[in-house]
Amino acid sequence: MSDLSLAAAAPDCADDGVWLACIECGEQLAPFDEPTYRCPDCGGLLEARYEQYPTFEEFSGRGVWRYDAALPFDHGVSLPEGDTPLHEVPRLEADVGVRSLRIKHEGMNPTGSFKDRGMTVGVRVAEELGVSRLACASTGNTSAALAAYGGRAGLETLVLLPAGKVAAGKVAQAALHGARILEVDGNFDACLDIVSELADRGEAYLLNSLNPFRLEGQKTIGFEILETFRDEYGRFPDRIVLPVGNAGNTAALYKAFRELVRAGALAEDEVPMLTGVQAAGAAPMVEAIEEGYEDTERWEDVETRATAIRIGNPVNAPKALPGIRATGGTAVAVADDAITDAQRALAEEGVGVEPASAASVAGLRKLREEGVVDDGEDVVCLTTGHLLKDPDAAAAAGAEPEPVANDTEAILDHLSG
Repeated sequence: MSDLSLAAAAPDCADDGVWLACIECGEQLAPFDEPTYRCPDCGGLLEARYEQYPTFEEFSGRGVWRYDAALPFDHGVSLPEGDTPLHEVPRLEADVGVRSLRIKHEGMNPTGSFKDRGMTVGVRVAEELGVSRLACASTGNTSAALAAYGGRAGLETLVLLPAGKVAAGKVAQAALHGARILEVDGNFDACLDIVSELADRGEAYLLNSLNPFRLEGQKTIGFEILETFRDEYGRFPDRIVLPVGNAGNTAALYKAFRELVRAGALAEDEVPMLTGVQAAGAAPMVEAIEEGYEDTERWEDVETRATAIRIGNPVNAPKALPGIRATGGTAVAVADDAITDAQRALAEEGVGVEPASAASVAGLRKLREEGVVDDGEDVVCLTTGHLLKDPDAAAAAGAEPEPVANDTEAILDHLSG
């Protein structure tokens, strides 16, 4: 069973108050001596730990590095990232029927997704370790972010993609930023198996969310949501609804909240309920919540038009499942058509997102219909990637162009017809 408690005293292996801890057996490891992704003793997931955890008053500046007091370094390879908007969506709020609804749009990061937050920290750690090649498996957004930040740092970048399963906009980003792209005859989980083996052999530094430092950058999403919502409403949101692929964001937000509770900046009863949403064709986390599993069971065959969450073996489930349960949240699966409807609803409010992002709103709608979410709740939905990440899906969801004659009167007649 995962142990996500935060130790009070730094062990001898700590480096400037930072160390790694296994969430399964409690083994403590030096953070920057060598690349480490799993516990060498039991194979469990690792989590970054700190001697001190800051309060809101210790944060200053903007973006991800505003939160350097809660990160392993005080600066990183930056484009810059973070400081994304918390959109108002009044018509959608009224339609869903909650006290308040805001959209945290992570598609407004430099490469168009939340992955930039993890890469600014992860690539900084790679520099500290002195590695020369970065690598990831990806459904698209990770590859774009890694290529951009690796390029910025002057490091070789290798990405493994499932052949024919990644949106063209994301492949184009990785290619233009200079990554070496390998298309694998398999799904994302097969790609992650291979890149993990490459990392274990010392051939590359792994920057998927298996890497605990990736999640350190992503936890800043949670800090931003709480600060912005509190400043505008004078309270914290009741619930955060987010898409789930590899479950990295769910784990990262829960870590942000645990750290704030530890610091005394957030009361236990102020922690938002974490609510995960998956596509029905790729929903091992939902299955685990519904069946009471401690970990997910791998889905070998997954399919959904929400390509960014087409994942059957979420590596961060042992961190994310306790977060959902401990906060009183839940997980829900939604159909692809519901995801597309939510994508259109967001677009009508001026918020353009890729399909996987819209899963959060689709999930909220379903939970409201089922009476799981109350009408008095303050809700934030996380959208993880920009509309132009998947232009084909956007075109399919949008209205068809209407052919007209090359004549003003003909156009007026067409508009009035």
